[in-house]
Amino acid sequence: MKRFYKQAIASGSPDGCYAVLLDGKAVKTPKRALLLLPHLALVESIAGEWDSQDEDINPQTMPLTRLAFAAIDVVVPEREAVTEQLLNYARHDLLCYRAEGLPELTARQAQVWDPLLDWAAESYGARLNIGSGIRHVEQPLKSIVALEQAIARYGEFKLAALHAATTITGSLILALALAAERVKAEEAFAAATLDEVFQAEKWGRDMEAEQRRLRLHFELAAAARFLRLLEA
Repeated sequence: MKRFYKQAIASGSPDGCYAVLLDGKAVKTPKRALLLLPHLALVESIAGEWDSQDEDINPQTMPLTRLAFAAIDVVVPEREAVTEQLLNYARHDLLCYRAEGLPELTARQAQVWDPLLDWAAESYGARLNIGSGIRHVEQPLKSIVALEQAIARYGEFKLAALHAATTITGSLILALALAAERVKAEEAFAAATLDEVFQAEKWGRDMEAEQRRLRLHFELAAAARFLRLLEA
């Protein structure tokens, strides 16, 4: 889509929220809802994404905008479904599946992942079981309920970022740790791609896989920034 505006700015609205104005007209989501956000710092950053576009608008360079759209268009009307998706990740959480027959990798997984699982158990009362190989690991219902209660405390904007971080990392525990500032985006991504890095060390890097890694790293960093801006 061609850029159709000259200037993008953040502006207050009568109800105390903030909007992004393109030449004085408020941005709307893909489902035609007004893009109204609760924090000025976030709106200013989103306005910056719009203002930095060249002749063609590239949504891939606007991760904060896309997360805000997801919060309004998806999380608000479909919160129950979004929550269930997150809980399904918890039932098959990446951190609970350890390598089989690779002692070096298993040791790395334990070193990086075990403290995060311990943190979740202490913070939320959600102790998850660990298994090896690809066999399904059944998780305690009590822990899944505890994680559901933790998710319920998130507003729609934070929940959108939590969902993005979970799908990128394959781990609700990692996403919660990122949201709680238990880990930084760089640490969360390193934990999520630990297996891939190990394989690359053994067999070399694949260009296509490396491009995918860079894209996911960018998206996870944006989700972390989105969460921090909501706290600003």
